[in-house]
Amino acid sequence: MEHRITICTTCRHKGTQCRPGYELIARLRCAIADAGDAVTDSFEVSGVACMAGCDRPCTVAYHGTRKATCLFGDIDLDTDIENLVAFARQYADLSDGWCSSVDRPGKLRRTTLARVPAAIVAIEKSEARAS
Repeated sequence: MEHRITICTTCRHKGTQCRPGYELIARLRCAIADAGDAVTDSFEVSGVACMAGCDRPCTVAYHGTRKATCLFGDIDLDTDIENLVAFARQYADLSDGWCSSVDRPGKLRRTTLARVPAAIVAIEKSEARAS
């Protein structure tokens, strides 16, 4: 797979024992499969025990080879699936993973927790300066 969507499996809704990560993984996998296009087919959806977004559950990260990683919080499995699929399409088309918040679909415009530059690009640039 060229791209990965990683979902926190330990995030809890505030004040509850509800951990929606596994259900979000299942629903997003189904939504991507139902989309049935080449773009969404390039994504693998998986879970991870923690992404340190505990204050803004549920957290979701988009990763791609040579692309910035985008981390979103406050994701609701009942209302945000379409936006997550729409962002997958958008992210797949971004050469470096960077986009303005105003270009993201729905509430992903305001729920960004982090945007981390691609490690390989940072390493290549530092090696170029050392030469």
